[in-house]
Amino acid sequence: MSANLVTKQLAGGHAHRTLFESLDLTVAPGDVVGVVGANGAGKTTLLRILAGDLDPLDGSVSTAPNDAFVGWLPQEHERVEGETLLQYVGRRTGAAAATEAMERAAAALGDGDGSPATGDAYAHALDHWLASGAPDLDERLPPVMAELGLDVGTDALMTSLSGGQAARAALAALILSRFDIVLLDEPTNDLDLAGLERLEGFVRGLRSGVVLVSHDREFLSRVVTRIVELDLAQQQVAVYDGGYDAFLEERAVARRHAREAYEEYSDKKEDLVSRARTQREWSSQGVRNAIKKAPDNDKIRRKASVESSEKQAQKVRQMESRIARLVEVDEPRKEWALRFTIGSAPRSSSVVATLDAATATLGGFTFGPASLQVSAGDRIGVTGPNGAGKTTLLRLLLGRLTPETGRASLGASVAVGEIDQARTGLAEELPLGDAFETAMPQMAPADVRTLLAKFGLKADQVTSLVGRLSPGERTRAAMALLQARGVNLLVLDEPTNHLDLPAIEQLEEALESYEGALLLVSHDRRLLDNVRLDQRWHVRDGQVSTEQ
Repeated sequence: MSANLVTKQLAGGHAHRTLFESLDLTVAPGDVVGVVGANGAGKTTLLRILAGDLDPLDGSVSTAPNDAFVGWLPQEHERVEGETLLQYVGRRTGAAAATEAMERAAAALGDGDGSPATGDAYAHALDHWLASGAPDLDERLPPVMAELGLDVGTDALMTSLSGGQAARAALAALILSRFDIVLLDEPTNDLDLAGLERLEGFVRGLRSGVVLVSHDREFLSRVVTRIVELDLAQQQVAVYDGGYDAFLEERAVARRHAREAYEEYSDKKEDLVSRARTQREWSSQGVRNAIKKAPDNDKIRRKASVESSEKQAQKVRQMESRIARLVEVDEPRKEWALRFTIGSAPRSSSVVATLDAATATLGGFTFGPASLQVSAGDRIGVTGPNGAGKTTLLRLLLGRLTPETGRASLGASVAVGEIDQARTGLAEELPLGDAFETAMPQMAPADVRTLLAKFGLKADQVTSLVGRLSPGERTRAAMALLQARGVNLLVLDEPTNHLDLPAIEQLEEALESYEGALLLVSHDRRLLDNVRLDQRWHVRDGQVSTEQ
């Protein structure tokens, strides 16, 4: 079914704070709308409102037809205990909920309630069940799993899957969904390059309208047809027609014009105020001189001086009138921006880490044999499909996994700084502030809180347990630790997951000025293009190939 989604003067946020307002948007079949903005600007809030999961503060959301099947696929960081892969896909596609609703309506009809309302409810539930794809979901799932390389049974527990397998399961659910309007929150997280290409092809081929939130710049560039920017700093919502790259150019021009308009207004106002002040001083000086110099019997000179003073006062009033008539231009607000640098440690030995015919076996997976060397100052990008052995490679290099055969060694004076996929650099059972102080005992508590605040982590997060922080907050805490701790070997495993676009750009700038050895594991294509790398290591099926 073709469906439109329409918002009118939509506002969202929390009871005590409005995040965005006055959003007018129409999403038609074939539209792919990307929602961008800093973390906390209201991107997920907007999706929840569109999905009907959250009430707006103002305005309205409607669909045409009004019974359109709106599907919201939120980020999921925890897997439901006991849920099988088939049950997970049924829940994510809405098929499970549609089945339950149809069975309730059928039971009500079977209880002998033959009222027209009960019959209509059953007919509607049956139509929705059929539209959701529930009748043949269990038949459609295995071929999609095979296409995505998800080689487990449909009865496999989600809690037993690896991160890469779970990402492919989420992609399978999206491919099997039959929504009239699709709402996606960070669909690219944890997908490898093959998964990203499959996702891009799926989104571009959809006939339904799509609204998505993503921090993957290359993905946005390839799929979106319009951008909604939630600008928390300026307290503005803007809709840009065209793709992501066109949005970047148009926004840059708009920001430059806004700054130029303010500076022109500010300069003109300052000039008029200065001239008015001078005229006022001249007028006051003229009156004082008239009183001082003119004798009481010299009425002509006194009259002339008074008239001159009145003329000066008139000029002051004219100048003040011109100031009042100026069209006020608000100064563009400076948004909070992460300022990130990587602390440096003294240079390590010339050879940082080596593998010599090293192998490792984990369950039924074998890595290697691999012979590799990381030298001081090497900048290496590591790529490969999920499950290929990239994390095993890092563990061997860092001495956290002993090879079954061959050798692995870490050089002298190597100071390792790491952001791993799970963001486990801080003790999860401690409040963030305490965990950071434990990791950096030489820092005073006040300095710890100041540093965390610079990374957007305020009192609520500092006193919260590390294990309860959002993935984005954990990533920023890990970045703060890198800034505080001197390193000469930096290991980043999917560092852009859960970072917003401004933070990703800051990470790129910090990596440009970092002079130590770097191991960067990423599926972020634009990050890999933007960061200066000396060589690439590609991992597939436990084997590593290298290229300069």
